[in-house]
Order: sequence, then C-alpha cells, then structure tokens
Amino acid sequence: MDLLGSILNSMDKPPSVNEKERLRRKKAKEAMQLQQNKEKEKLKAFRDDAEKKINEFELDETKTKLPFPPSDRILRGIIHEIAQDAGMVSYSFGEEGIDRYIVVYKKEFVPSEDELNALRKGEEWNEEKARQIAEKRKREEEEEEEYTKKKRENDKFVPASNYQTKYQHLIGLESAKDAAKKTGINKQYGFVPSENKKDSRSIEQTLADIQKKKAKKPDSQDPSSESSSAQ
Repeated sequence: MDLLGSILNSMDKPPSVNEKERLRRKKAKEAMQLQQNKEKEKLKAFRDDAEKKINEFELDETKTKLPFPPSDRILRGIIHEIAQDAGMVSYSFGEEGIDRYIVVYKKEFVPSEDELNALRKGEEWNEEKARQIAEKRKREEEEEEEYTKKKRENDKFVPASNYQTKYQHLIGLESAKDAAKKTGINKQYGFVPSENKKDSRSIEQTLADIQKKKAKKPDSQDPSSESSSAQ
C-alpha cells in the first residue's frame, strides 16, 4: 500500500481551472446569449414591420404588388409566411446571396407565367414586353394551325391517276366482280354455256329435221334378196 500510494502521489495531477478562466468562459456565454437575444429582437422587429407593410398594402386599392428590398433566406421566409397568412401570393426574384428579393401580390392580380419568367430572368416587365410576347405566341399558334391543316390535307391525298385506267390493258375497264357476272362462249377453251345446249325447236320442226336426215342416207341392202337372185 505504501508503494502504491507513493506512485499515485508522484503522478502529475490535471491542471485546475483558475478563477480567471472561469470568468472568461462565463463572459463568452453571456455575450453569446446577448447576441441571440438581439437576433430574436431583430427578427421580431422585422416581422412586425413586414406585417404592418402588408396590412397597409392590403387596404390600399391603388396598389397591386408590394416589393421588398433584397434580404437573406431567413427574412424572406418571414415575408412568405406573413403573405400567406394574409391570403396573398409572394415570389422571389434575383440571385441568391446577391440581390434576391420578394414581391407580394394580391390574389386578384397574380402575375402571368410570362411576367414571372421575365422577372426571373432579370428582365423588365412592361406593356411593350407583354405585347411582344403576345404577338410571338400568336405567330406560334398560327404556324401550328397551318402545320395541322397541311397535315390533314396530306392525310387525304388522292392519287393523280386511277389504277383501273392505268392497268386497263390487264384488268379491263370493268372490275373483276362485275366481269364475273357475264360469262360468254369461249370456243378457244371449249366452253359452251348451258343456254346454248338447250334445243329450242318445236316438235314439228324436230320431226321434219329427222326426216331430212333419213332421206339423205343411202338405202340399206337386204342380205336375203341377194342370195335368192344368185340362185
């Protein structure tokens, strides 16, 4: 035990924090707390001022939009929140960290997509700009309409010549279906229609024709008469 005690006593003890260091740390903490309180007061003052401006803007019938100076993300978030609570619309424009700002609009005067796109590009929006965009859109619609019209005309394309006339030396002027209804005599292939096979003669004419055929034939000889004459 004496040996262990002597070893522990010989080890260096951790340095103790003196009164001066403790005082320094206390002051730093108080300064940080004070800075936080100032930031809170600053944000509260900013919120109160923004609410006042937006409320006055809402009551002013001569104004349709309310722009705010460039600010950081936190302050812009406060403006967006106040505008939304007031039933209005707000948009941010400009480049972050340089000139990013907010414009609050009354709902009945919300900007068009064309105006928003122009402002987001940093372009000025006025009546002349609106007229140019309207004319451009009209030209595009007319071009689209013309393209659609031509496409429909192409879909209804009619060939310049009739295939029946072009190939009449092969299929004739009548279609194959109509030609099949009219079958005539084709002696080249030995085909005779059934109508031609029917005997349309009367009975008297038929008997007369048979008598004529018999009269043209030579008389047949009787074998028995030949043998008697020979004797």
